[in-house]
Amino acid sequence: MRILSWNVNGLRAVLKSGFLDWLKQERPDVLCLQESRVHPGELDPAALEPFGYKSYWNPAEKKGYSGTCVYTLEQPEDVGALGLPRFDNEGRLQVIRYKDFTILNGYWPNSQPERKRLEYKLDFCKSLTRFSNKLVKDGQNVILCGDFNIAHQPIDLARPKQNEDSPGYYIEEREAMGKFLGHGYVDTFRHFCDEPDHYSWWSYRSGARARNIGWRIDYHCVNQGFADRLKRAWILNEVMGSDHCPVGIELS
Repeated sequence: MRILSWNVNGLRAVLKSGFLDWLKQERPDVLCLQESRVHPGELDPAALEPFGYKSYWNPAEKKGYSGTCVYTLEQPEDVGALGLPRFDNEGRLQVIRYKDFTILNGYWPNSQPERKRLEYKLDFCKSLTRFSNKLVKDGQNVILCGDFNIAHQPIDLARPKQNEDSPGYYIEEREAMGKFLGHGYVDTFRHFCDEPDHYSWWSYRSGARARNIGWRIDYHCVNQGFADRLKRAWILNEVMGSDHCPVGIELS
C-alpha cells in the first residue's frame, strides 16, 4: 500500500499544472493534500472523484486559505477532524480511519517571523500529540503525515546556521518535534535514510530548487509498533507544481 502526502500550495493551481495526469500515472492508494485552499463546491466535479478515487474535504472557514483533503482508493471507515474549533476552523487536521490504521493528515501552522503564531503552532503540536497518543493507547496504529512546517535537525535543511531564527527552525519548534517523536513515533524517511541533501520544500526565490537549497518539512511518522510494516519511504523531488514536493511511504 502506498500513501503519499503533498502540500500543493493551492489545489486549483496544481490542477492547471497537470495534477490529474500525475495522479493517474502515480496512482497511490491514498493521497493526502495540505494547503488545498479551496472548497469542493468550487471545483469541477471531474476533480472530485477521478479515476476511481473518492475525495474527502476539510476546508478552512476562510476562503482561499489552509485546508486539508484526501483522495483515496480505499474506502475509509470514517473521516473527521481534530475536534478543536481553533484548529478545525482552519482545516488543520483530517482524521481518516481505516480498519488497520488511522491517518492524521495535518497542515501545521507557520510560526511566522518574530514568532507571531508560535504559541498557536505549539498548541497545535501539543493537541495533536495528545490526540495521537490516545489513538495508540486505544490500540490503533497511526500514520501522521503532512506539512509539519518544521525542519527537525540540521541535516533537514541546507543552511541551518543561517536559519536558526527563521520560522520552521525556531528552537521551540525543533524541541516540539523532538518531544513528539519521543512519545514513541518514527520519522519514516530517517528510518531508511540518514544522508543529507534530501528536501521537500524550496523557496521560490534565487533558484533555490534548482540548486537544492531546501528544507525537509514534510513527513510521514508512525507509532513504533507500526514501523515493522514499513517497506520504504521516499521523496518525490522531481514532481513540480508547488514549492513543496510529495513524500511517500509504502506499507507491507
